[in-house]
Amino acid sequence: MNTSDILNHLGEERQHYFNAIVPPIIQSSNFAFDTIDDMRSALQNELKSHIYTRGNNPTAAILRKKIAALEEAEDALVFPSGSAAIACTIISQVKAGEHIVCVRNPYSWTYRLLTNFLTRFGVTHTFVDGRNLAEIEAAIRPETRVLYLESPNSITFELQDLKACAALAKENGLVSIIDNSYCSPFYQKPIAYGIDLVLHSGTKYLNGHSDVMIGAVCGSKEMIEQIFISEQMTLGSIIAPQDAWLVIRGLRTFELRMQQSNQSALKIAKYLAAHPKIEQVIHPHLDNFPQLELAKRQMSGCGGLFSFILKVDSIQKVEDFFHRLERFLLAVSWGGHESLILPFCTFYNIPGRADTAISWKLVRIYIGLEDPDWLIEDLERGLEVI
Repeated sequence: MNTSDILNHLGEERQHYFNAIVPPIIQSSNFAFDTIDDMRSALQNELKSHIYTRGNNPTAAILRKKIAALEEAEDALVFPSGSAAIACTIISQVKAGEHIVCVRNPYSWTYRLLTNFLTRFGVTHTFVDGRNLAEIEAAIRPETRVLYLESPNSITFELQDLKACAALAKENGLVSIIDNSYCSPFYQKPIAYGIDLVLHSGTKYLNGHSDVMIGAVCGSKEMIEQIFISEQMTLGSIIAPQDAWLVIRGLRTFELRMQQSNQSALKIAKYLAAHPKIEQVIHPHLDNFPQLELAKRQMSGCGGLFSFILKVDSIQKVEDFFHRLERFLLAVSWGGHESLILPFCTFYNIPGRADTAISWKLVRIYIGLEDPDWLIEDLERGLEVI
């Protein structure tokens, strides 16, 4: 199905709501039935029926269809955050005594789920260099159940060979799961490479307007129904109807936003790569990226997020650079209309926190929908002081 058809028509049965172009927000917690037989039938398949919004809400159902189709998956579920989607999905696949192989440097809340939460219930883990298939294979144990990927991650952008990882998981009876938030389904479709479950922090590109928290998981009907019946329904991890409606609205411009961010980010990355005050630019589609061939093969684009390392000798100079900027917002996350910047020196000198694995010279930058030349002027202003 064409992407434009998915974003503008799929799931929108306009004849049921007065031929309105925009679908309604069904802000109802409960749904009534005409007969006991109707209710009995619905209770036998809550994923496809509207009984109670903790399960399946009509507005959220439209969104689920769109996200599943974008990922070329059979079905999808939506959650109130990316972290909720990650937690429910991973928990659905393991029990006490089992083991997870996970790529190193995952999203911070994925890391905490594995190290602080699941260990309390007897689920162990091993972190591996996802660039090295042999290291992944060596970490697999008889009790391993999940291979968790993040390709690329959202700071240093290390990739995994998705086709090879999916094959390795199948050979060993593992469920392969990937966080695809960086590329979005516009630039990478992991299910086409054999990955079982695909996760998103839809707060970012899928919504695109920095006003909704949403997570999603896509996969086979069987696996999605398992997560729905057990983890999502039990934990009550559901998205509000109005938030689902806002994401449907955001998806109308998904193609345009992805293309604009991708093109602008690549232009700005090339500008920074040629600048004498920049030590390194880390962008998967730049010519000097160590995994460029794999990135080009798996990812048709990169979106707006990349990192660079300043050529400085003190944290103060990083702060001087940042404080000269006028057009970038200091903030976490990415994927909205606005350009953001995150100097990792921010995480240094915080009592009780030791995020020293990443250099204080590293700056993560997200390029939104503004004029890239206007943003380059701002970066030049900041670089002048160092």
